[in-house]
Amino acid sequence: MILTGPEITTAAADGRLRIDPFDQSQVNPNSYNVRLGPTLLTYTSPVIDAHHPNPTAELKIGDGGYVLQPGELYLGHTLEEVGSDVFVPLLFGRSSVGRLGLFVEITAPIGDIGFHGHWTLMLSPIRPLRIYAGMRIGQIMFFVAVGPIDLYAGKYQAATGPQPSSYWRDLTPLAAVTS
Repeated sequence: MILTGPEITTAAADGRLRIDPFDQSQVNPNSYNVRLGPTLLTYTSPVIDAHHPNPTAELKIGDGGYVLQPGELYLGHTLEEVGSDVFVPLLFGRSSVGRLGLFVEITAPIGDIGFHGHWTLMLSPIRPLRIYAGMRIGQIMFFVAVGPIDLYAGKYQAATGPQPSSYWRDLTPLAAVTS
């Protein structure tokens, strides 16, 4: 079951989910609009290595916006801190943003129950596109979980701003894999 807009408002008020800051005008019939935060990260190495930390450069989105370039992956973040110990959140790009040619969060829309923080957004434009901090970039839906809940306590918990991949932390030592 998916939460309706009125239930999102009620759950935010009674603490079953956290959206900070919460703005009633961002509530949709069955989702909540999230805005783009002011910071972007880009990877600086010509090759990204999944088995190692990768260097990044931080970019600030000024008052005049920032022009995203095709062929580049930008890591942005939600302005809102979002999380729930009760509901399963899913984040998708808004259709209005998709119609501008910007892919938002295509490969990892599901959040874990118990995660609380800024959501990192994977942004990829198909043509040059000027974006602005504070623009409504995505929408989060909340689903009812069935069964026992095991809260998220992973490497991205309490994220502030965009987070580069920490996939390398998930690696199992080769000796354990081959035995």
